[in-house]
Amino acid sequence: MRTRRSKRVRARGAVFHAWPLLALPRWLVGFIVMVTVGYVVAVAVALAGLRAWPRDLLLFGALLACTAATVERTRRSGENAGVIKDVYAVWELPLAILLPLAYVLVAPAFRLALVQWRIRRVPVHRRVFSASVVGLSYGGASLVFHAITGLGFGKITLPRTNAAGWLGAVAVAGVIYWGLNTSLLFPAIRGSDPTVGVRRYLLGGENAQNDVAELCVAVLVTLGVAFTSLTVLFAFPFVTLLQRSFRHAQLVNESRLDTKTGLLNAGTWEREAASEVARAVRTRSPLAVAIIDVDHFKAVNDAYGHLAGDKALQALARTLREFLREYDLVGRFGGEEFVLLLPQTKAVDAYRIAERIRAHIRSMSIEVGSDNGPEQVRMTVSIGVAALGARWDTSTGGQMTDLLAAADGALYRAKQDGRDQVCVITENATFSVLAHAPSSPQGSSSAKAKPATATQLPVTTPSAAGTPPVPPGNAGSAAEASALSSAETPAVGSGS
Repeated sequence: MRTRRSKRVRARGAVFHAWPLLALPRWLVGFIVMVTVGYVVAVAVALAGLRAWPRDLLLFGALLACTAATVERTRRSGENAGVIKDVYAVWELPLAILLPLAYVLVAPAFRLALVQWRIRRVPVHRRVFSASVVGLSYGGASLVFHAITGLGFGKITLPRTNAAGWLGAVAVAGVIYWGLNTSLLFPAIRGSDPTVGVRRYLLGGENAQNDVAELCVAVLVTLGVAFTSLTVLFAFPFVTLLQRSFRHAQLVNESRLDTKTGLLNAGTWEREAASEVARAVRTRSPLAVAIIDVDHFKAVNDAYGHLAGDKALQALARTLREFLREYDLVGRFGGEEFVLLLPQTKAVDAYRIAERIRAHIRSMSIEVGSDNGPEQVRMTVSIGVAALGARWDTSTGGQMTDLLAAADGALYRAKQDGRDQVCVITENATFSVLAHAPSSPQGSSSAKAKPATATQLPVTTPSAAGTPPVPPGNAGSAAEASALSSAETPAVGSGS
């Protein structure tokens, strides 16, 4: 009897520990619980003092019906993963302005439950947290509006005497909602993906334009609904067009990205990189291209499965975003190969960036699942770097192709010399650094790497190295090659 009871207890404990919420960092779990509890308390207090009038219920039902219709339109195209930009504020801001507080607190819970049921099932804690954040944000907006206007909750006073002031108060309430919603959501988004920057999250071109358009339409719909509920019938077609424009922008953005890593796909990277190279040639600015290839990646797939390989690639992609600047271009070229474009970067700086990336990836431990339970996988990468030099601008429009060919030649040299190292090709020289004695990067964390030794390979011209020549221009004199080597030697082996 005790054995059965202990088995049931262990089974319940395993289910508890398997909750997706508990896989998040502790501080993020605490933040989610705190926001959710605050939302539940706010709903309980608001419902306790609610007096439901037929007029309020009629308006509430009409706006909820519009929300449900918008959810159904979203279901046809599906819900994107990650941060969702939609038009629900058009129907929910009028609730915050025109009805008692309880209605706008409850509306997000209804909407997200409908989304969970009709569109896509995700971990429940994500829907609950989203409903809590949206509800509290609308609650703050409602309080601010009534504090500005001095109107009581639920009193629909038409903006006849001071229409401009009333409309301005609605707009301020909308901005308050946006600010609170963004502030509460960003810690959770940053906790899930540390590479998300504040500037990109808040001021991304499409995101900012969509937020402004949604707010403006929501203010106008609130004004119309204040006069008559029939406004929703005339507003719905315009909201549908706005929703389609948002979806189009999201689809265009998704078409630029690699689905597994979230980096630029090969076609998008090549187009944007070609523009950057042309600009660098025109302004005579330094620029570098790097190609990164995971060493022995097939062994990871064979040993742990392709899902584990995908997880390893995603971890590598996050590392690249963390180490690069906002204006650098990083993309997945295919398979286990990645490519970087570094504007305003000389050869020595490109080497240092590449070396930091290489050293960090070598030290990473990626947890993947296997038949024997979670295991730690380590990877190494080889990196080939090509720098745009002064003589390259004499070519006839093939600079992008030349850079990629040179970086590919440098990558080939890095792999030929033992992998897990950075090789740089400039217009004057080819040089690389053997960071350590070659060893197998795969396996569990118990595998010991050999001690690192800083050994500089001989500096040679591209033609003498057996790699593809660096076009166009000559290899330069031996004196130039030696000068380049001595200028870049301090970074060699430093791992900085």
